[in-house]
Amino acid sequence: MNPRESSDAGYDLVNDFGLIVSSFQTQYGIRLSKELDSMKWDEFRDLISGLNERTPLGNIIAIRTETDPDAIKAFSPEARRIHDEWQNKRAEEITPQDYERAMRELEDIMKGLAGG
Repeated sequence: MNPRESSDAGYDLVNDFGLIVSSFQTQYGIRLSKELDSMKWDEFRDLISGLNERTPLGNIIAIRTETDPDAIKAFSPEARRIHDEWQNKRAEEITPQDYERAMRELEDIMKGLAGG
């Protein structure tokens, strides 16, 4: 996992920092510019994981991580762009080892489906 990202890979701590700041202000009334120096990492992590979809970051994460094909088809062009950019970025980060492991797993699944 890239240290700049969450475990669910829905945001990038550096590139999405503006969204994080505005989301903390929106949901918690916390001005990160004043609180960040005194905030412990565990508290920050807990607060960011609790952001809902009504915050700027929560909305973007919901778009980026959507997996329902029908929901994706209903996206606006801008939401589709956001979703596709994130998915393409994630796909570029797959290591050769991850790819090989996934291919072996897929091969095992296909063998099982074929009865052998």
